[in-house]
Amino acid sequence: MSATPIAEIGTASVAVEPDQIAARFVAARLACRATPDYPGRIPENMVQAYAIQSAAIERFPDKVVGWKVGGVPPSQQPELGIHRLAGAIFARNVWANVEGAATALPEIEGGFAAVESEFIARIGHDLNPDKTDWSLADAVAAVDKIFVGVELAGSPLSAINDLGSAVVASDFGNNGGLIIGPELADWRERLEAIEVETFVNGESVGVGGSASLQGGAMESVRFLAEHCARWGRPLKAGMLISTGAVTGVHRVHAGDQAVCVFRGVAELHCSVVRAEAQ
Repeated sequence: MSATPIAEIGTASVAVEPDQIAARFVAARLACRATPDYPGRIPENMVQAYAIQSAAIERFPDKVVGWKVGGVPPSQQPELGIHRLAGAIFARNVWANVEGAATALPEIEGGFAAVESEFIARIGHDLNPDKTDWSLADAVAAVDKIFVGVELAGSPLSAINDLGSAVVASDFGNNGGLIIGPELADWRERLEAIEVETFVNGESVGVGGSASLQGGAMESVRFLAEHCARWGRPLKAGMLISTGAVTGVHRVHAGDQAVCVFRGVAELHCSVVRAEAQ
């Protein structure tokens, strides 16, 4: 399977040293060691960013079981030509929520960590690798289940979000893990009405829902189906899609406690801990 980003993602050639940057990011992640500065020349566009991420996926000693989708700030959308970005999620970083218990979320000391309340879509069947144009209805039909969940946004690079969306995409989309909570029954009828609120150390830090995302949660699935097919990594049955931070990106540190409340569905409790080398 080809892992080369296609031309549609951008128009500039790959001009950074993707293998070297990827190797440095992967080594830092596995050692749980912060990277004070970007480990190479900063990617200028999404072609360069996804070339780095692709090289990192090949180096990371684990299986990709899903993808996170993140929003691109409106100020960056015209230059980059996108409204969302994608990042790989690995099997070792997916955790099942246990009712009544707090899930440990590992923060790389000196790096970046944030809690994000999200709706998690599961792909019901292998998607056609030759289908590169998707409608919203196509995307909805590809999903068999929706779960409530929490993304741990995480990176060895503390300033990752400050350096732009191309930098975010280059390091697995700033993903550090995913908590899978209860299934949302009758999601086609209920998804848009679920109210979500995030608390950190007992203080409300954000409220929202699917409508907080540009185009809604299912637009993230539509975007990702196109993106992955064009990238040569078509979505497979059972893959998980973290569709976006519906209450915002809430930075946390070891010792912090977070609760993500999906009204009428579940409350997911998280405890941020110091990451240890894998």
